[in-house]
Amino acid sequence: MVLNSRYCWLLAAVALIAGCGKQERMEAVQFAKALKGTRADFASANTIEKDFVTSARAWCGGITASGAGRGAELDQNAAVAAELAKYTVTISSHLSQVRQAIDGQTLKEEYTRGVRDDLTTQLTKRQRQLQDLRAVLEQSATEFQQLRHTTYAADTIPDGVGKLDALLRGYSPPEDAVGTALAALQEKYGLKDSEL
Repeated sequence: MVLNSRYCWLLAAVALIAGCGKQERMEAVQFAKALKGTRADFASANTIEKDFVTSARAWCGGITASGAGRGAELDQNAAVAAELAKYTVTISSHLSQVRQAIDGQTLKEEYTRGVRDDLTTQLTKRQRQLQDLRAVLEQSATEFQQLRHTTYAADTIPDGVGKLDALLRGYSPPEDAVGTALAALQEKYGLKDSEL
């Protein structure tokens, strides 16, 4: 009788452990599916951001090399700054869609929550950088318009452009954070592409 009760306890413990592992894996599969569904938005944001940075660096480099310009050049530079600021909004919108998709997941397991938290932290950091870029671009657009109505040296560089130059120097290209999170789940839980 004592042997039977020990055997029952052992079976119950094994069943409990096996059940918990199954639930954890199912949660990981659901989260991995959500991540996979966001890859297109994330890839689009990365592509737009890389193009944006290339354009912003070229434009900013031209101004830092030769100044704000005169007359129509000021109007053109104000328009370019405003257009570049719009790109940051587009990129941030794509990143927000990714955040909404991952934040919408109800996660109970520590590992999957940790993966989501790491990804959310990276997305938040990128969105803050984009907000900073947008602010200095909008500042630059306003400064170019103000220069149109003042007397200044031809090689004057608006403060916003100087700040933009500093931000762009410290900029590092976006990583595939969604792909990294997905790979971490696949490795930890042995998930196959066919499950996603």
